[in-house]
Amino acid sequence: MLSRCVKNAKITRTDPLKICIANHYSTQEKTASSFSATLSKCIKMVSPTNDVVASASKLINPLSSPFSPLSVVSNEMETLTKNITKLIGSGHPVLNRISGYYFEQEGKKVRPLLVLLLSKALAEIPLRERNQAAIDRLDIPGDPVYEEYNKSNKGLFSNPVSNFSPLNILHGIKQATSPLTKGSEPLEESVKSMDNSNGILPKQRRLAEIVEMIHTASLLHDDVIDFSDTRRGRPSGNIQFSNKMAVLAGDFLLGRSVVAISRLRNPEVIELVSNCIANLVEGEFMQLKNTVIDPSQLTIMTGDTKKLMPVSTGKELDIGHDYKIPTAAITTDINKLNHETLIKLAFDHYLHKTYLKTASLISKSLRSTAILSGCDRAIVDQCYEFGKNIGICFQLVDDMLDYTQDAKTLGKPANNDLKLGLATAPVLFAWKMNPNLKSVIEKPSFNDEDIKIILDNVYKYDTVSMTRELATEYRDKAIENLRSTLPKSRARDALEMLTMSIMSRSK
Repeated sequence: MLSRCVKNAKITRTDPLKICIANHYSTQEKTASSFSATLSKCIKMVSPTNDVVASASKLINPLSSPFSPLSVVSNEMETLTKNITKLIGSGHPVLNRISGYYFEQEGKKVRPLLVLLLSKALAEIPLRERNQAAIDRLDIPGDPVYEEYNKSNKGLFSNPVSNFSPLNILHGIKQATSPLTKGSEPLEESVKSMDNSNGILPKQRRLAEIVEMIHTASLLHDDVIDFSDTRRGRPSGNIQFSNKMAVLAGDFLLGRSVVAISRLRNPEVIELVSNCIANLVEGEFMQLKNTVIDPSQLTIMTGDTKKLMPVSTGKELDIGHDYKIPTAAITTDINKLNHETLIKLAFDHYLHKTYLKTASLISKSLRSTAILSGCDRAIVDQCYEFGKNIGICFQLVDDMLDYTQDAKTLGKPANNDLKLGLATAPVLFAWKMNPNLKSVIEKPSFNDEDIKIILDNVYKYDTVSMTRELATEYRDKAIENLRSTLPKSRARDALEMLTMSIMSRSK
């Protein structure tokens, strides 16, 4: 056993590590476990500069370093899809089939993973510093008041746990209290012990499920809008079931998610997560046309047909989001702006759209996670900034992959952004390097010749690398948000590892 393991570790006859093992390895119980224990001791005794240390370490536990971020919350992630399936249950079998279609496939599930990891990391902050919590009794598994109420209301809500989730939350109706007017309560001992045991409150688990539901609904709608053929290596929902059914299934998921949001019984979280849905739509409208190059916004393109925008009623709408659309170019003749100003405005428009379509859901869900943990406002704000930075980084890498990966690897069509007439970061950087691209980029859609011109410039100026550098800046900001806010823990390490891995993903 010893000779085979030493050979696998490529340890030479005169190596000090081999001598150490020979002196300490038990001759009576030569098993893999005893060898691992001996090897651990010997690695600590020899110089860390020894070339064989890395190889020897892998013999002890080849999977432990680096650990997977998923392993930190593996139990919660394993039940995620099952819980979502219960949340979206419908009496119509076809609707059940369509709304659950994307959940059957192995997606990245980055958003719920971030929520769960951050929940666990925030639990490392001492309870005395998390004094903003408004915990209601539905967050306590086995609440006797809640259980007695369920027994007396079997007709109204026959089996709440099996209908919704095994997490013992958000299943009943309290007679005496309005969910939105209930005041804060101190952290109960049962909540404290639950928080300390695994670091994730039931409402935070439910939030992770809601976030994935909203994201999946947006995928169903996006595939219809973008005429996508594939998603995650399979026919997209619109191809498999038709545009109408895909749209209705997406609407149904949003409806179910709104019901689940309301049952979180936290007005601030309800407002934050609900606003994400509006942000997704705003971002999609920003993507329909480049308002920097076409500032008038008075026309709409329907296929190849241009028509006037319907006249406004003159009524002012309330500002429902916290991220204003850049309007600097709208009040200026576009032809009077110099190249540098146009590029700046184009990137402002692009990054704003990226925030609304991608980073808003991540940042506001992580802000909600911190609120549910009872953290003070400084930590809540940093969690939001972390989500915003990692969300923009994620989308920049996604836009970059459109030029570096094939359709099989991506699980969706390659160069799809160009085919849809979208000017993402690699294209904008190419325009920055070659001002003559303006005449191509300002078109509402790109033909084959336009796509060839753009691709030639993207590869000529290596704007994919420029996009990577910009994504790296946002990644570094996200890492700094984590390190300046959260105490050192395995969950924070997992968040850092997940953030770093975004730059190396291939799909």
